[in-house]
Amino acid sequence: MNLRFAAPADAAALADLGTRSFVAKFGYMYTPEDLRNFLAESHGEEKVAKEIADPTMRVLLAEKEGRLLGFCKLVLACGWPEHARGQAVIELKQLYTDPETTGRGIGSALMDRAMEIAREQAADEVQLSVWSGNEGAQKFYARYGFGKVADIYFMVGDQRDDEFLYARMM
Repeated sequence: MNLRFAAPADAAALADLGTRSFVAKFGYMYTPEDLRNFLAESHGEEKVAKEIADPTMRVLLAEKEGRLLGFCKLVLACGWPEHARGQAVIELKQLYTDPETTGRGIGSALMDRAMEIAREQAADEVQLSVWSGNEGAQKFYARYGFGKVADIYFMVGDQRDDEFLYARMM
């Protein structure tokens, strides 16, 4: 497996994988209209292209033989300053793997590299949000030293999802 930063040419594949991953895990939770609007806004190719070009983000890809297997995004800024304990806080977003390849170590490889990048950026804390009902992801993050620091929420259209803010000091 190869880990690398995304390039502009990766935007379409990232948008597709982000959409498929989100729908596979969470699509059942939303009305068709809310889901369609959210996917266009959050996982559209134009949005992904802007994120790849953003100097305050790092979009990390996992691929094998040219096939995109997963990705994660690091925002080199604090997502929830009201809950920050560190001085140089970054946010980990959308650690997604292809629904067909979940459980094969791709998420772990991405997380390991994301933590290396956080250290390279001199971060002293990493924050992330996780849906309150996603116990598998919560256990995964706990293995990396993340713990719940706050109750937060995430809006998908008119629906409010209860989330947990997890963080880890570096």
